[in-house]
Amino acid sequence: MLFLVSRPPKDETAPVVNRIEQARSDRGLSRGELADIVGVHYQTLGYLERGEYNPSLELALKICRALSSPMEEIFWLDDVNRIREADSAEIGESS
Repeated sequence: MLFLVSRPPKDETAPVVNRIEQARSDRGLSRGELADIVGVHYQTLGYLERGEYNPSLELALKICRALSSPMEEIFWLDDVNRIREADSAEIGESS
């Protein structure tokens, strides 16, 4: 028996948003220093910081460990942010 798993089209997936640059700067690390710690090229971190590339789970975990931060402080899905904003707007309207 064959099961097909469908994926949403790429344009419907929520982008991963991050605070890598801010967290890195707060800790006094250069892009190159953080790249060395997590084992990637400094340009890879640039792509991540600009949102041009989504990290693998392994890389995201390494970055969070290097920055001593929980995952949700460094990475989140953009749709989650939109849901929170909508919830906040509803709360504001009902006040």
